[in-house]
Amino acid sequence: MPASKTITKPQVLPRGAVIMTLLVLATMIVSFLVMMGITNISPTKQTTQLIIAANAVSILVLIYLSYATLKKLFLFKSKAKHNDLHTNVAMIFALIASIPSIIVACFSLIVLDQRMDSWINNQNNQIIDMSIKAAQSYTEDNAQSLLTTTLSMVIDLDQRRMLYSLDRGAFSDWLTYDAGRNNLLGASLVKSDGEVVVAANLINDHSLPDAPIEALRSAAGDKPVLIPPGDTNLVGAVIKTHALPDLYLYTIRSVDRSALENMRVMTDNNAEYQALASNRSTTQIAYALLYIELTLLLLLTAVWSGIAVANRVVLPIRQLIGAAEDVATGNFDVSVPVRGSDGDIGSLSHTFNKMVEQLKTQHSDLISAKDEIDERRRFTEAVLSGVTAGVISVNSEGIIAGLNRPAEQMLAVDASQAVGQSLGLILPEIGAVFDVARDNGRSSSRKQISITRSGVARSLNVQITREDADIKNTSYVVTVDDITDLVAAHRSSAWADVARRIAHEIKNPLTPIQLSAERIRRRYGKVIVEDRAVFDQCTETIIRQVGDIGRMVDEFSEFARMPKPQLAATDIRTVLRDASFLVEISNNQIKFEHEIADEPLVGNFDSRLLGQAFGNIIKNASESIEAALQSGAVETGYILVRAKSAGASITVEVLDNGKGLPSENRHQLLEPYVTTREKGTGLGLAIVKKIVEDHGGHLEMLDAPANFHGGRGALVRMVFPRLAEAAAA
Repeated sequence: MPASKTITKPQVLPRGAVIMTLLVLATMIVSFLVMMGITNISPTKQTTQLIIAANAVSILVLIYLSYATLKKLFLFKSKAKHNDLHTNVAMIFALIASIPSIIVACFSLIVLDQRMDSWINNQNNQIIDMSIKAAQSYTEDNAQSLLTTTLSMVIDLDQRRMLYSLDRGAFSDWLTYDAGRNNLLGASLVKSDGEVVVAANLINDHSLPDAPIEALRSAAGDKPVLIPPGDTNLVGAVIKTHALPDLYLYTIRSVDRSALENMRVMTDNNAEYQALASNRSTTQIAYALLYIELTLLLLLTAVWSGIAVANRVVLPIRQLIGAAEDVATGNFDVSVPVRGSDGDIGSLSHTFNKMVEQLKTQHSDLISAKDEIDERRRFTEAVLSGVTAGVISVNSEGIIAGLNRPAEQMLAVDASQAVGQSLGLILPEIGAVFDVARDNGRSSSRKQISITRSGVARSLNVQITREDADIKNTSYVVTVDDITDLVAAHRSSAWADVARRIAHEIKNPLTPIQLSAERIRRRYGKVIVEDRAVFDQCTETIIRQVGDIGRMVDEFSEFARMPKPQLAATDIRTVLRDASFLVEISNNQIKFEHEIADEPLVGNFDSRLLGQAFGNIIKNASESIEAALQSGAVETGYILVRAKSAGASITVEVLDNGKGLPSENRHQLLEPYVTTREKGTGLGLAIVKKIVEDHGGHLEMLDAPANFHGGRGALVRMVFPRLAEAAAA
């Protein structure tokens, strides 16, 4: 059989549907067992509400499964004109199963309502209430009798207070006699803290409880206190004596245990009865949901059974008819399954498949050339589509499906032009990363690349993320992050190491060279008469060049060994004024302007390093103006030094009307050894950037505004964090 499309049939039991159906069935069984009281879980109101919630969810699941199954069945019917029998058989099974189920459910609900009416009525409620009242009356009579006996004993005790004071033993014998005469299990004189002073020596099998402290406190106000039975069949009484200070008579008597047990049973039965009465509607709802759930389950089972029967009986003929129609329309990628149990229809299906296979073989040779031509055409169109970069959504074939707006803004890409094009052909750098990520099968891959767009070189971090586990039918998200600044930081670190090594190797011989030149000039300056001017010029040149080289080495060393800032609370205005003054006194031809805030601009700064950075920026501005003055580009040079607060930050700006900054790759001026001046070392701005970043700020290189003395020159902006206390003030 050729690899071809097989005509499908409705799936009878999808795995997910089977799992959900089994869960629903388990929920029904557990709910029924709990409601019938078969399990250890009592069907309380809260339990019944949980059962209602669980079965309501189950009903929604069954409704969804029924809807999904019927929808799939009708969609299957609408795809071809020979699918009616599947739908008809499934619907007949559904009707056969659902109608009896609905009748049984309605009948069961009616019977349940009548049975609950017979259980819950006023007559049963009155009988239970009267039984409880009778048992309570018996207990109260015993308690009242004990209270009367105890009061009588207190009166006798007050009369025998002298006996208590003179002979405790005789008093104890009398208390024992009086307690036995009144059928008490125990009698004792106790203090307010529960300590027993005198107790009757009665012989019994009971373990008598101590006098409750709360009862003693209640009896302190000359009010008799009764102690109910509680969990035992013992009642007690506490009465304060009048003749004996701070003493209480505590008596105990037993009550018929069976009467108390009957009262407890009747109380529990009454509680269950009241719970059943209050839970009636909830119980009916729970049973109703169970019946509805059973009906829906039978309906769903009937539909699945109908589909299974239709698949077995009708599917072979329908598949053969549908496959023949597909072949008639030119589709040769079809086949019909052949089963031995199909008989003559199976033989016909086998012959049909052989015929289709032969037709497909002949047809495939004709279309292979066309497919190759189309593939080359699509490849050529993708190559000519243009170049884009950014965060891109790509399908499994490497075709761009969309761009997000940050990608358009960062890479200046029009999404309408990029969508539908091949990523690998538009962006070879990113396309190569995409191909590797797609082939290695990992869900996420990352690589750093470098691209140049509009004359600006950028370092990008490209991450490829697969959305789905299916590699063949999935889509990818290409995320491009600009890490140019990070790469520049690594480059600065490398240059710092190089500068440190160069400074070490060059600085050592400079001093001997300079000393030798000076010694030659002193030793032979008076001896040499001929060409004395040449001799002096050569020695001075050596000394001067050695000095220049020394200064360059000092700059190398300074860049390589940038000290760690010693931060302290500092007003940046003072540092800025001092740095500006040092440049201002040596450049009389330049007019300096200051716009410095009146309020303190306090932050954690190293005043020495910050002054070095400000001085370097202002010095660069003055040198830029000198170059512009020499070329005649400006007549008068201006430098504006500005400092102001902006909430939690401090902004320092230096503006000039000099020759300005280059328009391309301006950010590279902040990297080491990049300069636009002939005698510059390219370390000044790199040092300034390092100082600013060490203070938690950032540096911006901009063009001066158009209204600043002719619109020429540069604007260098430095933003620093401000102390929270100063910002709040």
